[in-house]
Formats: sequence, structure tokens, C-alpha cells
Amino acid sequence: MAAHPALRAGALALAATVLVGCQAVAGVTPTPVSAVSGASPATATAVAPATATEPSPGSQHATPEAPLAGRVIVIDPGHNGVWTRRELREVPSGNGRTKPCNSSGTATNDGYPEHAYNWAQAKALAAALRARGARVLLTRPDDHGEGPCVNRRSTLANDERADALVSIHADGSFASGARGFHVIVSTTMAGGSPVEKASLALARTLRHALENGTPMPRSTYIGEGSALSLRSDLGTLNLSRRTAVMLEMGNMRNARDARLLRSASFREKAAEALADGLVAALA
Repeated sequence: MAAHPALRAGALALAATVLVGCQAVAGVTPTPVSAVSGASPATATAVAPATATEPSPGSQHATPEAPLAGRVIVIDPGHNGVWTRRELREVPSGNGRTKPCNSSGTATNDGYPEHAYNWAQAKALAAALRARGARVLLTRPDDHGEGPCVNRRSTLANDERADALVSIHADGSFASGARGFHVIVSTTMAGGSPVEKASLALARTLRHALENGTPMPRSTYIGEGSALSLRSDLGTLNLSRRTAVMLEMGNMRNARDARLLRSASFREKAAEALADGLVAALA
């Protein structure tokens, strides 16, 4: 869960383990989706378009059987398998802000942890992408130990000149009736305006893929029906120089969403839908 600034009601059952690192920076208000015309804010750090948007090496080798051959995609299974007090330390999150290193995320009402869902969904997506020819890298090696802080989640994608970074999360809203998925994009990315525009385009493509390929509906509580959330407080996205989005795949505190997120069948459908969305966006 990359906690939305508007979602602060209630105390999560896992107390410090859940909330540490999930709170948004105080005073940050997401940009209303209705106010976005597709242009990126003038405050973004400028990077030459060739650096920001060039494909990964070898992307010209795609075939109908392997439409993502030569493409490099980084999957970030959000949060970590364990939490220690080390994760309380403040790290840069972009735009001169800081936030705690990380956390183990939220959980369903009966205790299924977000980090476990994120890891299972990431593995399913990695398999689907590799079947389409992509080279896939994950930001953490397993679901047992501490992974990178939020300021290092995009480093792998930046260093590998990845074609896309997809960060997988699930939300934890206590709002009545809150359910469904949404896609987060940053309005202040290290890659500047070209990467921000490419990321918003990818978000729209993956939104279409999820709503047509899975039973998870669009968010009822984020994005005013658009299932898009524009933010400037998330280090994973802010510090990316490559096309990057964060997926909140459902609300773990909603019973219907929780049943889907626990289901291997749903995770497989979501993986196939997202992989096809990435083919549509990149091939």
C-alpha cells in the first residue's frame, strides 16, 4: 500500500509494522485527474528525451511469438517480507522530501499480508512477461528479508535502462464501500516531462487491461472513477528516469477484493492482463 494522503481513517491491525513507511508526506495533495490535460508540470527535473525514453538495448528483436523480446521490464514487489526498526530511518523520496525507508505494508482483515500478495503477483507477472520474451528483473529476491528502501526501488530500472518499471501493491482503506484497483503515476519524475507522459500513457493502457481482463473493478474511492492517481510523494516513482507506474491492485480491507487477491486464479488473470497491456504499450 502506498498510502494515499486522503486515506488516514482508522488504525491498521498491524500497528507499527503496517503503518511505518506507508504514510504519505504531510501536506501533499494528489493532483485531481480531471485537472490533467496530459502535460507534465513545469517543476519536473528536465532530462534529455533520448536519455529518458530510449528503449532498452535489443528491443528491435521482437517477433509475433515473443513480442517483448529484447525488452527489459523491472517488477517491484512492493514492501518487504520482514520489518525491523532500521526501516524507520528517513530516506530521500524526491522533490527534497524524505520518508521512512519502507514497511511490510497493510493486510486483509484476517491477516493476509500485502507483502505476500505483492510477491505472489510479481512472480506470476514475471512468468507471463518471460513467456512473451521479456527480460524481467525484480527489485527484491524473495519474500523473507528486508528489501530496498523506497529511494532505491527505481535504481535497477534506471541502471538497466528498463523499458518499464511496474511496482505492485495493494491498498488498505477503511472507507465504507472502498474497493477496486487504481494506478498511480508521479507528476515529478527524475526523468522529466517525457517520462511523466510515457508513464501516464502506460497507466491508461494497464488500467484498460485490468478492467477488461480481471473481475477487479476500478477504484470506487480514488481517481473520481478514472482509477488514476497522480502524486508527487512516492520515492519509487519520483526517482525513476524510466517509464514507471505503481499498481494498487485492490483494497485489502474490502472482503470482496481480499477474496480476489488471495486467489491464484485472479493473480494469473491479472498477470496475463498486465503482460498483454505491456505488449500493447511497448511492442
